[in-house]
Amino acid sequence: MRTDLATLHEAIAARKRDEPCFIAPDRTYSWREVTDRSRRIADLLRSAGLGFHPDRVAPREPWRSAHDHLALLLHNGVEYLETLLGAHKARVAPFNVNFRYTAEELAALFRDATPAAIVFHARLAPVLAQALADVGTPRMLLQVADDSGNELIAGAVDYERAITGAAPAPLDPTPSPDDLHLLYTGGTTGAPKGVMWRIGDLVSGPLGVRDPTGVALGVEDAVARAMGVGGRVLTGPPFMHGAGTWFALGGWLSGAAVVMQRSALRFDPADLLDTCARHRVTSMMIVGDAFAAPLVEELRRTRRDVAALRVVLNSGAPLRDELKVALEALLPGARLVDTLGSSETGQQATRSGSSSPTFKPRGWVALLDDRRSRALGPGDEESGWLAQGGAIPLGYLNDEAKTRGTFVTLDGARYAVPGDRARLLADGSIELLGRDATTINTGGEKVFAEEVEAVLRGVDGVTDAVVVGRPSPRWGQEIVAVVQLAAGPAVSDDDLRSGIARSLARYKLPKAFIRVPEVRRHPNGKPDYRWAKRTAQEAA
Repeated sequence: MRTDLATLHEAIAARKRDEPCFIAPDRTYSWREVTDRSRRIADLLRSAGLGFHPDRVAPREPWRSAHDHLALLLHNGVEYLETLLGAHKARVAPFNVNFRYTAEELAALFRDATPAAIVFHARLAPVLAQALADVGTPRMLLQVADDSGNELIAGAVDYERAITGAAPAPLDPTPSPDDLHLLYTGGTTGAPKGVMWRIGDLVSGPLGVRDPTGVALGVEDAVARAMGVGGRVLTGPPFMHGAGTWFALGGWLSGAAVVMQRSALRFDPADLLDTCARHRVTSMMIVGDAFAAPLVEELRRTRRDVAALRVVLNSGAPLRDELKVALEALLPGARLVDTLGSSETGQQATRSGSSSPTFKPRGWVALLDDRRSRALGPGDEESGWLAQGGAIPLGYLNDEAKTRGTFVTLDGARYAVPGDRARLLADGSIELLGRDATTINTGGEKVFAEEVEAVLRGVDGVTDAVVVGRPSPRWGQEIVAVVQLAAGPAVSDDDLRSGIARSLARYKLPKAFIRVPEVRRHPNGKPDYRWAKRTAQEAA
């Protein structure tokens, strides 16, 4: 039986009360305090008339929302998670906002998401004010004070003052497992899309509140599990990255305390490891080489007492093999888990340690043929679309075409097909090929950018690399690598090409290498492919 986030968090809090729930750099918030503060946020939203309005949506339109929406334009902090939780207690649908967006990008996002309320850090107030001048001011603006010194923008009220004056009322109206939770994709390969999750599906799917057979747990069983698990979890990437929020919320629903590092504005490997040691973190999440490489460097420079660390979860971007081996050696008490998934599926498959090149499916995973007309079986030589059934989203906000294109029904079962290409091997494991949106068609051959990137980042002298396609009169598209080199001896194009030729067929080799001071990545660690394509085209 599915349950919702707000009801389950309250039920766990009733048992844990004065135990740590959120450990910030300057103070610790108990479960009782987070419950009180999130109830006050819910009261603020309800008092403004915000909530669920079933009359707004016609039947059979899964790309429409009947909820008011709340934008989270925040850096990491207790405010992010307690506001998200408070929104669900008021039956308001929260959504994440990239805090690096320009005013133009914010305005475009707000036109699609139509927030009725925005909660934002003061340092982000100037760019928000510019965006609101273009799209209009929502019903509620809550400004979270920080060390920027920025004054309240027009129409905003101070966050702490507002929740102090609100009432910590119990849940009324009662939240539903069918209430919406919006997750905007990072726009890595295109415009951001609002993925519409029913909160009950999010809880039993990506947040992991289910039994070993995949059946959703009811409140009583979920609370019992939380009382037996516990621990402390630390999210390396920003909460505005979907996987970061899911990792934190999944920790809460497992009875764990969420721990926050001191540096909320940028990734600091020393700070992350110091926080792990200081608070005896048991599970930590990172995102690909962008996080792992500096962590390895820092661990080699200065060892920490991180003996409590049991799991290092990698999500959102691949890890190259040498970094996996290094992390296993430097963190011998921790198990390294590489995950495969997306905003539309949650975690689909995992692989543990450095020895496994393939992923083991989790839950209702299938591989569909190119036409998405049949499921492929183990050992089928044909590659296909990686799909997820079971607890999946309703669709994309305000986008009927993309909803119909991504969420398909086959033999009576509904699947999310976000665009990953893979093979299903004879033993049932998954060989990931890459995201279709980053596939390069060169001379009639399909090349997956991620495959070339993984090999190129392992070449001596290469610190980071992103691979894209560039228009070519001869090949249709030609492969171009945008590379960041380490300090030291010069590395020629021939060195780079020969370094990857040992592992890849000739048609997969880049036609050009463009050197940049730094490969640009999103705050979540994923490559900025739009920037890389622009860089490649400008260098043509």
